[in-house]
Amino acid sequence: MFAVGHLALGYLTGKATSKVLTVDINIPLLFFASILPDFDLLIPGLAHRGPTHSLVIYALVFLPFVMLFGKKTIIYFVALSQHVLLGDLLATGGMQGVQLLWPLASKWYTTPFYITTLTNVYFEWTFFLLSMALMLKMRDLQKLFQPHPLNLLLTIPVVAIILPVFLGFPFPAPMGLVIPHLVYLVLLAFSILIDLKAILIKKA
Repeated sequence: MFAVGHLALGYLTGKATSKVLTVDINIPLLFFASILPDFDLLIPGLAHRGPTHSLVIYALVFLPFVMLFGKKTIIYFVALSQHVLLGDLLATGGMQGVQLLWPLASKWYTTPFYITTLTNVYFEWTFFLLSMALMLKMRDLQKLFQPHPLNLLLTIPVVAIILPVFLGFPFPAPMGLVIPHLVYLVLLAFSILIDLKAILIKKA
């Protein structure tokens, strides 16, 4: 999936998990976790969807956080895991796949579903609309627009949006997904600017 699908599914799965565990969520951190595996795009020479998409690695990384912060950490692990299991593994047709179990296994897992198909565009639009509706209903957009140091984490999702839409990297986003990408870009950029403004006011 593209950034739109990852962010939308990350929010939806994270929100559902928070309801089951009866704990609050941090929206910027949730979006950050939803897109985190794709930081491999910023590392020259590192294969996309390789070790940074391994659930084994993330399980080991999250274990001490679960021990320190308890069940609230599970929300962000679920949001991160959906990126690999739902967003990428199910849309790897024509690509080398996902190294789901690295380093225990070097196999690249794949499915015949293509990320560039019209079906994928429909799926991402559906998840996007559902996430926007839920964010409005639960007033999570208001939380997103409040100053908070973690708002700066949204820089990573912003980059994940800009790369395929404006630079065509690692491959161009379909025209059908440009609008939801731009909506997310405006929302996240506005949240970052609100936080930067609050920081500058404190320093003044």
